[in-house]
Amino acid sequence: MTKGRVEAFSDGVLAIIITIMVLELKVPHGHDLEALRPLLPIFLSYVLSFANVGIYWNNHHHLFHAVKHVGGWVLWANLHLLFWLSLMPFATAFMGENDFAGPTVAVYAFDLFMCAVSYGMLVWALTAEHGRNSDFAHALGSDMKGKLSALAYVIAIPAAFWLPWLSLLLMAAVAVTWIVPDRRFARLS
Repeated sequence: MTKGRVEAFSDGVLAIIITIMVLELKVPHGHDLEALRPLLPIFLSYVLSFANVGIYWNNHHHLFHAVKHVGGWVLWANLHLLFWLSLMPFATAFMGENDFAGPTVAVYAFDLFMCAVSYGMLVWALTAEHGRNSDFAHALGSDMKGKLSALAYVIAIPAAFWLPWLSLLLMAAVAVTWIVPDRRFARLS
């Protein structure tokens, strides 16, 4: 099976996720800048989530640029990733509407952790599809940044209950490290 439908479907789902998140930004009742103050946590949650969804979209694009074909396990692994990403609007709103309360930050960190796990499962399925000795597998390398990101989320989940700001800082740091697109597949183009 070709990869085009997977890419198109994924692009559509990610576009809808971003649209749903931005719809949570309600216009305040007021005409001065002070009316925007209560929206600050919601806006900051949106910025972090927009960056994370954008990072997944960008890396998904680079990943699938190197893919030659997909099979059934790849389709399911991709849906698994899209499932966890589709919960991002809920986790974002939950955290932003509740002023970054510890449990809400933990839910957000858990969603990001599951996104990282499911992305790893997608990579595993693609590696199995192409073979361990394929150019695709060799381009992947050890993915140390991916493993460290998942570890940061594991730390951020319990930290959120005691130090939500530290948890948020960890998640923001992970996002900053991924702003530079994954170039492991550039030479396969």
